[in-house]
Amino acid sequence: MAQKPSIPKGTRDFGPAEMARRNYIFNTIREVYSLYGFEQIETPAMENLSTLMGKYGEEGDKLLFKILNSGDFLRGITPDELAQGATGHLAAQLCEKGLRYDLTVPFARYVVQHREELTLPFRRYQIQPVWRADRPQKGRYREFYQCDADVVGSDSLLCEVELMQIIDEVFRRFGIRVCIKINNRKILSGIAEMIGEADKIVDITVAIDKLDKIGLDAVNEELREDGISEEAIRKLQPIINQSGTNDEKIATMREALAGSEVGQKGIDEVEYVLNIIQNPKFKIQNDVELDLTLARGLNYYTGCIFEVKALDVEIGSITGGGRYDNLTGIFGMPGLSGVGISFGADRIYDVLNQLDLYPEAVTTATQVLFINFGEKETDYSLPIVASLRKQGVRCEIYPDSSKMKKQMQYANQKAIPFVAMTGETEMQAGKVTLKNMTTGEQKLVSPEELASFVL
Repeated sequence: MAQKPSIPKGTRDFGPAEMARRNYIFNTIREVYSLYGFEQIETPAMENLSTLMGKYGEEGDKLLFKILNSGDFLRGITPDELAQGATGHLAAQLCEKGLRYDLTVPFARYVVQHREELTLPFRRYQIQPVWRADRPQKGRYREFYQCDADVVGSDSLLCEVELMQIIDEVFRRFGIRVCIKINNRKILSGIAEMIGEADKIVDITVAIDKLDKIGLDAVNEELREDGISEEAIRKLQPIINQSGTNDEKIATMREALAGSEVGQKGIDEVEYVLNIIQNPKFKIQNDVELDLTLARGLNYYTGCIFEVKALDVEIGSITGGGRYDNLTGIFGMPGLSGVGISFGADRIYDVLNQLDLYPEAVTTATQVLFINFGEKETDYSLPIVASLRKQGVRCEIYPDSSKMKKQMQYANQKAIPFVAMTGETEMQAGKVTLKNMTTGEQKLVSPEELASFVL
């Protein structure tokens, strides 16, 4: 007996009903992005490894899926090199390309490569899959979709304000209650200065970014392993454990970072954004929290950073992003600032499923099924089907003149809300019998009336 086929761990198949729900997610996000003037682009699934490597930190580099060179990929590799098993060295020789880890670095490459074609500031959105060689677990996949929006070519904090408004509007439309967390990498740099570990800023941000996942004790242990002194760890604890309102946290950090110029600048930026989005005239609906433990482990962030948590479901971050001042500099265009967010479509899909928040119409594909009684009846039905489709009614005619029971069962299994029957009686009267599959009610109506009963 042949082995049943399977898919790689951390990936998923999506059937028609699931795709209807996913398209609802994509279309909702796409509509909001368009309201704010963002334009869509796409980039290849694979990039040159030279584009990807070194952009996500050491941990991110380990999670890149690398693609073997085509043809004789072992050409030029000596038996000694294979025997030594120098993984990093061999990967560089065997693999010139990799699957994209996110959409931000490919976007930076796109901006530099197409600079002469773009009008700055450039507002783009991108909805495509990304891949990470991570350990699959609940809410974490090896292949998943991101829905990114970025503004590049502007230093204005109004960009951050609008991105937070977009986040709020998208989740308002979904009906998901969220907490939008904000911090600033400049504040984190100021904290590193304050505790005497300015040169360890990357290690500190990577460690405290894991606080929700591994807990405070494990974070402190990781800091020790990274060479952070006990005195510095002790000074860090009040900041990690800080509570209170956003205004109280800002006041506390202004005092704590009094001697740090970069820290004060970070506080100024966060305060500016919070003051605008909390304006009563257009205050966003979801909770906004200044979270000083939020670090966003990716190395390219330099300013405000965002993360979104669902309030009614236990799951990781469902949206994230931030300001990056010089990401394009690694591709030869220094000084071009950008800021962006990314909705995790797969996690949003899981949240909507758990909370059952999809509109009823989303999962309905066909609205009317025409029963096939035979060739003569089909000839009568086809023009009616064509007319309904022109009016925007999603309908189909059963392809075979099977038993009535089988065709009705098909309608039930596909949750088709209406069935249309055109037998001898209906044809003689120039009518159609329309059955509501939910109530069981049947009506004899004219072809011209059909759409009004269905829509």
